[in-house]
Parts: sequence; C-alpha cells; structure tokens
Amino acid sequence: MSKTWLNQVKWDEQGLVPTIAQDSQTGEVLMFAWMNREALEKTEKIGEAVYWSRSRRKLWHKGEESGHTQKVLEIRTDCDSDVVLLKIEQTGGIACHTGRRSCFFNKLDQSSWLEAEPVLKDPREIYK
Repeated sequence: MSKTWLNQVKWDEQGLVPTIAQDSQTGEVLMFAWMNREALEKTEKIGEAVYWSRSRRKLWHKGEESGHTQKVLEIRTDCDSDVVLLKIEQTGGIACHTGRRSCFFNKLDQSSWLEAEPVLKDPREIYK
C-alpha cells in the first residue's frame, strides 16, 4: 500500500503536524496534540489515536495508561494540509489528563481564567 498520502501532509521543521481530536458525534473539540509521520501512520493503521509527546520525545498511544483510548473514525487535513483533524469516539468520556471530558476547560471570564468544566474522575485514580 502506498504511503503517498503521508507525503501530502505539510510537516513543520521538526517533522510534526498539529492535530485536533474532535468528538465525531457532538463536534466538541476534546484535545490538541502533535503527530509525527510515524504517529499518523500508526493511527491510520490501528484505528486509534497515537501522538508524539514532545516532552517525552516518544510516541504516545492515547489511553495507554488511563484506558481512555480514542477510536479514530476519520482522518482529515485542513485546506493547507498543515493541520490534522481526527474525528473520534472517546473511550470512557475523558480525554484530558486532568480527568475532564475536554482539555479545553478553562474559560476567559472578565480577565480571569475559570474552570468551566467539571472533573469527571480524579486523575490520581486514573494514573497509578
């Protein structure tokens, strides 16, 4: 099988592409992460999200510790092919390492960031 589709992605100077995980049913943006070529190829192959951890400098299969995997239903790029969008089903309803549904839980309110989404599960119970 040809991997020319991977060559059409516009990787940055570090070989990464920004990636958004979106709930396939609701359209809610659940998280943002980075992918390198190997992560995107593996994601397509196994049907679950695999990202590149810049801090750990290694592949990160979403949910490998927490069990909160992301089943990938569609992989898309934007018009410039420099952003990847994953339409996913989020296992367990928790995408964020803080125990929330979405990583985008901080909301600007009168010049202050407020936590606008509840913690669904204590992270100490998720990551042991």
